[in-house]
Amino acid sequence: MRAAALLLMAAGLAKAADNDSFLLKGATIHTMAGKDIVNGAILVRNGKIAGVGQDLNAPAGVKVIDASGMQVYPGMIDSGTTVGLTEISGVRETSDVRELGKFNPQLRASVAVNPESEHIPVTRANGITAVVALPDGLGLAGQASLIHLDGWTTDEMEVKRSAAMHLRMPTIGGTRQRGEGGGDSEDPASPSRLTFEQRRQAYEKEMLELNNFFEDAKRYAQAKKSGSPNFRADLKLEAMLPVITRTEPLLITAERERAIRDALQFAGKQNIRMILCDPKEAYKMLDEIKKSGVPVVLGPTLALPLTEDDFYDQPFTTPSQLYKAGIPFAFASFSNQFSRDLPYQAAAAVPFGLPKEEAMKAVTINAAQIWGVASQMGSIEEGKVADLMVTDGDPLEIQTHVKQVFIQGKSVNLDDKQKRLYEKYEKRQ
Repeated sequence: MRAAALLLMAAGLAKAADNDSFLLKGATIHTMAGKDIVNGAILVRNGKIAGVGQDLNAPAGVKVIDASGMQVYPGMIDSGTTVGLTEISGVRETSDVRELGKFNPQLRASVAVNPESEHIPVTRANGITAVVALPDGLGLAGQASLIHLDGWTTDEMEVKRSAAMHLRMPTIGGTRQRGEGGGDSEDPASPSRLTFEQRRQAYEKEMLELNNFFEDAKRYAQAKKSGSPNFRADLKLEAMLPVITRTEPLLITAERERAIRDALQFAGKQNIRMILCDPKEAYKMLDEIKKSGVPVVLGPTLALPLTEDDFYDQPFTTPSQLYKAGIPFAFASFSNQFSRDLPYQAAAAVPFGLPKEEAMKAVTINAAQIWGVASQMGSIEEGKVADLMVTDGDPLEIQTHVKQVFIQGKSVNLDDKQKRLYEKYEKRQ
């Protein structure tokens, strides 16, 4: 009986919310900005939240959606994905994540996003309304873009065209990690076949090139400001201006302790804003990260330890260690097909010391704060974009169903390829 009622309510939600103005009432509202509101209401006008409370009435002409018994949360944000950039990882022609060369700051991820990717409806069906499309590669990979998971074009999807510049920190390398196989590479230039001294020299060369590139960008900025008639525009150095002027953060991927230390020192030396990305050994440097004031984007918790000597549960305990140290952080899937599992990655840290509310914040308001869009999204507050998900339970619990998703106040279709195939073969005789 309850299942039938839920199905009818979901159908009613989809039918009622055919525009970007409505009053949703009767649900428990988890604002992520204060106390929960039982039997609350959310007034949405022209895609934005016009009011949140218990005693709200629908203005004339505004539809009313009865969500009694449901839970309403802000839409979740995946802080690092390849959603829209890769369709089939094994087919090179469908992947546009990286380019050749070490310095590509002029490249922007949103340009390569495919709005018709099959991974987009799968991801948003689980309550994820926005993702950071992240380019990757050696050195400066390009500009990460914060996008909504709805829109006919990339221009419609963009929330923040250039959310951060992505840098993969140079490392000495040559260390085999869990799951990388047991045999040495036959390539004589492979790090696993180089001596430590050769690896050290290669690392120092990469660091020199990186520092020189940033110094070139600073000189370019000075030359542009001078108004010299001999000034020539350079696309790569022009793209660096928001970084060196601290307008845009530098997202630095650094997994190991030494790379994390190098990243912090590099950011301090170059006087840039930094976001630390995927620091698997952050637990070894909590004091240094806290002192630097740098926020962190964590990778999946449902993962093996980085090395065989790490504690078996280290990926699960790192989030709670960051929380207790007072370091702001968000979660990222660093994936396309598994971006939909973002809430479960956050949930896996809860039994290991992370409060449930903090786990939810790490995929909503904390992520919005880290990416500089907390005034627009990440919580249910007046004036913010109406990115909402309506569920029949806690979204961190795998048995919970997402009944409806709104992106910018628009009800989005929750059908996806997997659902279509399920229904197709269920009817097969």
